[in-house]
Amino acid sequence: QVQLVESGGGLVQAGGSLRLSCAASGRTVSSYAMGWFRQAPGKEREFVAAISWSGASTYYGDSVKGRFTISRDNAKNTVYLQMNSLKVEDTAVYYCAANTKVLSMVRAVYDFWGQGTQVTVSS
Repeated sequence: QVQLVESGGGLVQAGGSLRLSCAASGRTVSSYAMGWFRQAPGKEREFVAAISWSGASTYYGDSVKGRFTISRDNAKNTVYLQMNSLKVEDTAVYYCAANTKVLSMVRAVYDFWGQGTQVTVSS
């Protein structure tokens, strides 16, 4: 089993930045594809970004392209999400996820999920 714990969320003004971290334990995730998803109140959980096991390939949701960057440090068993130029509409609970199969934007592909961290962007 893999346990994922997100951190780094908080309250930030529009235009600001935050960096989220996702620390994995229980098993090394160096061979896993990792992703970030988010869920705003009353909305479906949506894809934000994903990264291959090596870090060589990344995917981004259209709404965050050019503003967010996903990265990973396999030696630390940790994945990051650097969020710049934050907008009010980025407000959501952000979830880290891992899967053993494939780099994907599809929520159902992911086997393991963290509990989430709240990001609130104020105007």
